[in-house]
Amino acid sequence: MKVAVVQFPGSNCEMDTVRAVSRVLGVTPSLVWHKERISPQTDLVILPGGFSYGDYLRAGAIARFSPVMISVIEFARAGGLVLGICNGFQILLEAGLLPGAMLPNNCLKFVCKWVHLRTERSDLAFTRETKKIIRLPVAHGLGNYFIDQNGLAQLEANRQIVFRYCDEKGEATEEANPNGSVANIAGIVNEAGNVLGMMPHPERAVAEELGSTDGAEVFSSVASFLLTQKAS
Repeated sequence: MKVAVVQFPGSNCEMDTVRAVSRVLGVTPSLVWHKERISPQTDLVILPGGFSYGDYLRAGAIARFSPVMISVIEFARAGGLVLGICNGFQILLEAGLLPGAMLPNNCLKFVCKWVHLRTERSDLAFTRETKKIIRLPVAHGLGNYFIDQNGLAQLEANRQIVFRYCDEKGEATEEANPNGSVANIAGIVNEAGNVLGMMPHPERAVAEELGSTDGAEVFSSVASFLLTQKAS
């Protein structure tokens, strides 16, 4: 299994992501600098969290035009698996690989806390081994996902909502929503199901000493999917 972690100026979660993938899957990802290209032999591309290009203009707006994104977009449109975490999710939105946009948190403060997520689909490459309710940390100031009512209806109809913020019992309540995201959305996928963007950080929840191992399920799901694909 070949994993590429894209490194932008301002990324600060790339090494966390490399360590998480190495720990869970036993493979060492390649770091791909923003001026390089993704290898066609790659199985999974991860856009990590951080503050690419200092979040100038808005989060992900400049990274969308980074040279590496040409090959990321080509890879995604060819059916390759792409996971965008936090700032990576913001970049995927700016690049048009996922619908919608990010607004400042409705509390107008940076939010750093543990949250519960309800897995809405278990048939994706990213979720086939995730539990119905998982616990992951969030850390963002611009994580308020927005899409208009027509767009939301389309997301619902196409089953593109993958994770929702919820309480411990799995109820998607207003109190469980850390940033004001429409419909408690924490993660979405493209129509083809190969590009996932999520605000919570699975790479920060792969060991008991970190507070949770639920994030490991996202990475192990991808490995399980790829093994199934190669065996068929």
